[in-house]
Amino acid sequence: MPTVVRSKLFLGFVAVLLALGMGFGFAQMRGHEHGAHHGHGAGHRHDMGAMPGLKGRDATEEESEELAVMFRRFEEISRSVENLPNGIRTVTFAQDEELMGVVASHVIGMIDRVDEGRDPEVIIQSPTLDILFERRARIVTEMDMTDEGIVVIQTSDDPEVVAALQTHAAEVSAMVERGMEAVHEMMAARER
Repeated sequence: MPTVVRSKLFLGFVAVLLALGMGFGFAQMRGHEHGAHHGHGAGHRHDMGAMPGLKGRDATEEESEELAVMFRRFEEISRSVENLPNGIRTVTFAQDEELMGVVASHVIGMIDRVDEGRDPEVIIQSPTLDILFERRARIVTEMDMTDEGIVVIQTSDDPEVVAALQTHAAEVSAMVERGMEAVHEMMAARER
């Protein structure tokens, strides 16, 4: 039976994952020459130990570490998104119990952050987050832990918020699929 949360749970997971992940991507990109960055092959690995970009103005060490674990192990996380007429339904899962615990802890921990409107304010983050934090009271979130993983339904009566939820869900799915490669692609697209 789903637990209805006053406002938004999954937004917290999405928002902080993308915001802090993009901050890390920015930090990594600054360390590379532009041409060399685009020449990275599939075998290129970032220094995932340091991850300075996963720290935001208002992100705790625990939140940053959870994000680091998820970025290091993104290939072990699966995610599906269904766009609803008034929002999204997402399912996030990891077979490994420890990793699933990290994902669940992170999602649950973001409930209060988003409820309180505490944007992590990472230097580089998706502009999609702005409207979601500004209009957080217009988002209704339901969450349930199932055998499928964390199932989250977010809806809104505000069409702009619905569009932002759907865009942001796709951004997070890209990171779950491709890790930092997706972060770099999103940043490059924003610079054009």
